[in-house]
Amino acid sequence: MDEAAFITATRFSRQKMFTVSSDRIDFKQTNTHRHTIIELVGKVAYIGNTSLKVRVGIFVEQMYAEDRQKAVSGVFRFVATDDSKRPTKIN
Repeated sequence: MDEAAFITATRFSRQKMFTVSSDRIDFKQTNTHRHTIIELVGKVAYIGNTSLKVRVGIFVEQMYAEDRQKAVSGVFRFVATDDSKRPTKIN
């Protein structure tokens, strides 16, 4: 989930981003079975001066069924840094 959140934060800002924290991970469904498609979706939920939060959802669906359910969700906070690894303003 952190990798999906990192990609989302980096694509949004086009800056060097570092994970600061994972605020919360909620498990709604834990078992996945054979022939299960897993999709991770990341969305920017908050933008500050030097940091942002990304909400990531993991969705599961059976390959031969139309049912899709959210299995896990989490929030990750990132900080933008310059070349000296100091916090910098998000453009």
